[in-house]
Amino acid sequence: MIKRVMVRVVLTVMCLFVWLPLFLMAGNSLMGEWEMLDRFGSVFGAANRPVKAALLPSYPTLKPYVELLLDSPGFYVMFWNSCLQTGLAVAGQLLVALPAAWAFGALSFKGRRGLFLIYIILMLQPFQVTMVPNYLVLKRLSLLNSHLAVILPAAWSAFPVFIMAKFFETIPRPLMEAAGLDGAGSWMIFWKIGVPIGKPGIVSAMVLGVLETWNAIEQPMTFLKEQRLWPLSLYLPEITADKAAVAWAASVTAMILPVSLFVMGQGALEQGIAASGIKE
Repeated sequence: MIKRVMVRVVLTVMCLFVWLPLFLMAGNSLMGEWEMLDRFGSVFGAANRPVKAALLPSYPTLKPYVELLLDSPGFYVMFWNSCLQTGLAVAGQLLVALPAAWAFGALSFKGRRGLFLIYIILMLQPFQVTMVPNYLVLKRLSLLNSHLAVILPAAWSAFPVFIMAKFFETIPRPLMEAAGLDGAGSWMIFWKIGVPIGKPGIVSAMVLGVLETWNAIEQPMTFLKEQRLWPLSLYLPEITADKAAVAWAASVTAMILPVSLFVMGQGALEQGIAASGIKE
């Protein structure tokens, strides 16, 4: 009993450390400009006093949100760009990765293991390794400085294939063979058996795809030169020090959509990651 209580206490303390930055972000987004400079002036080079962080400001105000939502048209442009790029990238992943994952996970063909190994190698490559090849391909296709420069590389990501393929591998072979004997074709087996059973893996891949694309920084900075095409992830670096409270408000606002999506798909996400045999 005591051991169980100690474990819960330790886990609770660890969770509080994880949530502490989010609490600070939410509290600082309600902080006025003068209080922001008073507490964090040394961070912005405006004072030599130590930082005085607080969960809640002394005088809360909604002025940062009013300025962000009513006086910052650039925020809405970048928010729309993020929605467009993320939505189309995830739709592209679903269109490309779902059939590929079904082939790797449920079908047998010559060279399947070797080809899947190539997918895993591509998945492990960081963006810095694939940046130059992607840049050259996009330049040859005249797609640089366009939304497609961010959407297409994300749509052909190997990670969703890995997640969904591992889940499709768990589908019993006798079930698919029985469906074939009953007259179901390949498309019917995929649509009526594969997709419903593999739904947790599909949802988990889509949720992770949204989080990755929504928070992408290096890809837009490399492939997009005009500010009108930038996503919301590049909005904060453009905010000056005297608008720090607006930056906190923008961070909280930008976090609402991915956090909501994560909460709604948390169950399927856990099942998909468990089935794929990886840990986040």
